[in-house]
Amino acid sequence: MKPAISDIAGARHYLWGGACDGWHLLESPDLSVIQERVPPGLGESPHVHARARQFFYLLAGRATMEFAEGGIQLHAGQGLHVAPGVAHRFVNHSDDEVVFLVISAPATAGDRKELPAAQWRAGGS
Repeated sequence: MKPAISDIAGARHYLWGGACDGWHLLESPDLSVIQERVPPGLGESPHVHARARQFFYLLAGRATMEFAEGGIQLHAGQGLHVAPGVAHRFVNHSDDEVVFLVISAPATAGDRKELPAAQWRAGGS
């Protein structure tokens, strides 16, 4: 199969979190690459993946990856690995939009478990 260029113009698009965008740059059961855009003040709900290993890489902006124990600040040009079973939440606390890549192996379809706020505050699952 001949390699093909992938960009957001030709990628499958979806909305999440009310005003956040995602574009599937690569979709396969064993590997997923998604470019996402998160406006100021928005982010994911706390969740965990049983199988998927994820790597978040910021292309633009500043964001926080929150864990039950606290958060890690990320800036454009920085990335962070989240292992399977680690409860997390990506959030944009800044005044500017964030653009990032999330690379998951295997893909996260059917592998996301939302965490109730009380469970999140208590230290995750």
